[in-house]
Amino acid sequence: MTDEFDSVSEDELHAYVDGHLSQPERGRIEAWLERHPARAEEVREWQAQAQTLKQHFASYARSDEGDRALISTRRPTAGSASSASLLRRIAAGLLIFAAGALAGAYAPRFIAPDAPSQSERLNESLPRQAQSAFLIYASEVRHPIEVGADQQAHLATWLGKRLDYALTIPDLSPLGFSLVGGRLLPVNGKAGAMLMYEDGTGQRLTVLLGRNPDNRETSFRIASEGGIETFYWIDGEIGYAVTGEVPHELLQKVASECYRQFEGSSPS
Repeated sequence: MTDEFDSVSEDELHAYVDGHLSQPERGRIEAWLERHPARAEEVREWQAQAQTLKQHFASYARSDEGDRALISTRRPTAGSASSASLLRRIAAGLLIFAAGALAGAYAPRFIAPDAPSQSERLNESLPRQAQSAFLIYASEVRHPIEVGADQQAHLATWLGKRLDYALTIPDLSPLGFSLVGGRLLPVNGKAGAMLMYEDGTGQRLTVLLGRNPDNRETSFRIASEGGIETFYWIDGEIGYAVTGEVPHELLQKVASECYRQFEGSSPS
């Protein structure tokens, strides 16, 4: 007998909140929510948060034709923290996605004045996607990750399989950061991965990985936006980005350590 709890997935709940389901699908999920009041309350929180953000920031939002397809796969869940700082972080992250974060629209443009190639556009959008993911998930209290550090082997296998990449999860404990866990998320419209780390004070940073078979150039750069810094590089078919609100020198050490350990990973 199929477990009733598994009859509706997390992705389906997010799609329900975002209004991306057909009427029959909405009816099925509403019936399921009636039998699961705890999840129904959580969904109501997501809906209220989305409505509040739309009302407060609608005048700033911009959209492009392809945005809905890019952002429909995942929506951040509501956290229990209620501070103004947390709301600003979530709002900023949502606006980045709503304005085309996965296509790159928030941070200062790094592209040349001449029309860049598709590969160049994808590469230069990497820090913007990393910053938007950091804004959304680093401040999330209840669901910052999908798989925790206690399942690190499974996390590496799962994310590596989705990226078609023999993923090695960096050990950043010598720098004072321990693994929180990771999640699957879209990068350049394809399966990507985000790893999250945390120090003893609760300060978090994220490591984003995205695959693009058109990448052939290795580089190491830095992008800054609103106090958030990202060190990123493109190595063969994989792009990497380390993002945080920690001192510049520390984040650079973290990026260098990730680079060193990722050398043991390789595209399949």
